[in-house]
Amino acid sequence: MSAQRRIVLLVGVAAAAAVAVAAAAVLSSEGGSATTVAGEAEPRPGRPPLSLALGFRDDPEARDLARGAAFYRKGELHGATAFFAKHDSLDAKVGQAFATWPEGTLDRVEQLAKLYPESAVVHFHLGLARLWARSGDPESAWRATIEAEPDTPYAVLAGNLLHPRLPRGLPAFIPSFAAPAEVVELAPARQVAALRARAARGGTGELLLYGVGLQRVGRPVSAAEAFRRAAQGAPANPEALVAAAVGQFDKDAPERAFGQLGPLTRRFPNDPTVRFHLGVLLLWTGRVDAAARQFRVAMRTRSGSPLAREAARYLGTIRQARAKSG
Repeated sequence: MSAQRRIVLLVGVAAAAAVAVAAAAVLSSEGGSATTVAGEAEPRPGRPPLSLALGFRDDPEARDLARGAAFYRKGELHGATAFFAKHDSLDAKVGQAFATWPEGTLDRVEQLAKLYPESAVVHFHLGLARLWARSGDPESAWRATIEAEPDTPYAVLAGNLLHPRLPRGLPAFIPSFAAPAEVVELAPARQVAALRARAARGGTGELLLYGVGLQRVGRPVSAAEAFRRAAQGAPANPEALVAAAVGQFDKDAPERAFGQLGPLTRRFPNDPTVRFHLGVLLLWTGRVDAAARQFRVAMRTRSGSPLAREAARYLGTIRQARAKSG
């Protein structure tokens, strides 16, 4: 692994953690490419991972699915099957199919994909089953995941697998202001609903915080729409315009986001949010040196501001990654 590649991966993981920490304060497989493989190859060892995006659900079915997934991770497949078999949802059907691995798993999930072509959970796990079985094209299943339900955590995870050399997840918008205490103090499951209610009756800041909340729960399309509405309502607000640009980021077509964000460096030369988020987008496309330059500009633009401090944190992460890479 090259030094530059290691830096991208290490920074990506740490930067994602930094984004999560920053967002929390606001609301306080393998590295190679998965390519088409022939059908007669030996399956990969072990079982494919099972990833059910249950979010904040706490209903009886969600609890059973979580228990079944826990049994699956431990290799206790009979226990997993018992919990999955209690329900008829697609999550449960996928869980049951995986719990029989490798006996009939791929055929069953292929069948589910034909029966439910609009289901992200099915297509995502079909890609994993194909990858582990070394049969068929996993990438086409992950692209179908994004096409079927782009506003889901499964679409974000599929993007990770389609672009294994880029940082995981999507770049997050980080506002320069905190959420109100009455939202921060709520249980996580209630925070997005509270942010939605505030956005419905509030202004630009409320829409931006709602978008941040949506990003955190794996709903990038809805987050982008919230950011777009904020920019539409405040066309002279740099944070709203930057958020709208960040919300457009797509690993398959990053030029859309850069096309919106780049011109803002001239329009708002003294606002750190532009340079900081330009650095974030550059980081998410693997351009570490260019990202570091933008973070340094963000630090100088308004020294001591929240985003200047965040830029310094990212620079520290880059330095640590470079030190580890030798």
